[in-house]
Amino acid sequence: MAFCAHCGATVVESAAFCAGCGKPVSNPAASAGAPSPASAVTSAPTPAPAGQIAASGLTPNMAGALAYILGFITGIIFLVLEPYKNDRFVRFHAMQSIFYSVACIAFGIVWGIFWGIVFAASTSLGLILAPVRLVISLAMFVYWLYLMYQAYSNREYRIPIIGDLAAKQVG
Repeated sequence: MAFCAHCGATVVESAAFCAGCGKPVSNPAASAGAPSPASAVTSAPTPAPAGQIAASGLTPNMAGALAYILGFITGIIFLVLEPYKNDRFVRFHAMQSIFYSVACIAFGIVWGIFWGIVFAASTSLGLILAPVRLVISLAMFVYWLYLMYQAYSNREYRIPIIGDLAAKQVG
């Protein structure tokens, strides 16, 4: 039975790469000085460079900022993708992105119903409220950009209510 010199996992004798760490393994017959299973288990694999997820090349701050790009869609993507679902910083911003985009969508629905009722009751009052919706939409857009900037700056900025919910979900 052969063991990987890097991570100590059991290696199939005909395999060229370790199934545990993916590093190339030497032929067990050719390497008479291979470490014993006990010494291979005690040696720990080297960690990835700090601040960078090795498999994708994206830093956590960049992944956190990208979690906001398409709202809840990219939030969900970053929650399920393998290298990011283990990073607390990326998970927090992905959850906050999901909650923020859902809140914006819910606000849009409620505002549309409210505006429809007001417009049906009084056309002039409904027309006065149209620019208010524009200003609120612009404010939500600028705040969305600010959230991406905060994530890119390695800050765990919390939206007053939504950020606390996201932090509870991440643990």
